[in-house]
Amino acid sequence: MRALVQDRYGSPDVLRVDDVATPVPGHGEVLVRVKAASVNARDWHVMRGEPRLARLLDSATFGRAGPRVRIRGTDFAGTVESVGEDVTTWRPGDDVFGESDAAIAEYVAALEGTMATMPAGLSFELAAAIPLAANTALVCLRAGQAEAGQSVLINGASGGVGTFAIQLAKSMGVHLTAVCSARNAELARSLGADVIIDYAREDFTKSGRRYDLVLDLVGNRSLRDLRRVLKPSGTIVLSGGGVSGEGRFIGPLGMIIRAQ
Repeated sequence: MRALVQDRYGSPDVLRVDDVATPVPGHGEVLVRVKAASVNARDWHVMRGEPRLARLLDSATFGRAGPRVRIRGTDFAGTVESVGEDVTTWRPGDDVFGESDAAIAEYVAALEGTMATMPAGLSFELAAAIPLAANTALVCLRAGQAEAGQSVLINGASGGVGTFAIQLAKSMGVHLTAVCSARNAELARSLGADVIIDYAREDFTKSGRRYDLVLDLVGNRSLRDLRRVLKPSGTIVLSGGGVSGEGRFIGPLGMIIRAQ
């Protein structure tokens, strides 16, 4: 099959389309013919091997000179081709979407429990854009114990995770403040944000407003700044952050480590 592969860390120039062996589904795995795959920030982190500290902390993903898994991609949508031993949820012909390593390929072998049935009326392209970003948003909101009536601020509300976080948080009944650029204000508002803060015009950490939950998806503010906008019993949830090619050694991991 054809797949997008790399053998060493670097810029997008290290990526190439190559012929590789089609995976065989093992115990509890499903072979999916991929119709669409999407790209996340995780992909450029792994492609570049950055931040380099991650190579020490996550040896299952990062090798010394290149990623452990040669094929890039995590999100996919497609049709079940075959199933491995003891798989009971899926059968050939089912349309599914989900998460697995090596997703940017003609076929991917994924664990039975890492996918879901394609929603009716949703294209493969749209479905493939959901899994990693939406799951990350949901994990963050659950970690922050978001619930109805709370005030929640999302820093980085117009990114992949942020746009899902807005919708999920609003479905939980919170009052939501979105921090984003002016050009993305209408997007955030259309997804359900109650208040929009343009970071170029206003510093949300100096507004005097307090929140039950602050979800930081950017990593561009100090922990002291973020604590300033919390209510006494409030919670900060940190996820991701960083820009490709910047913070090459520590990146957003520095802030996450300090938060411990």
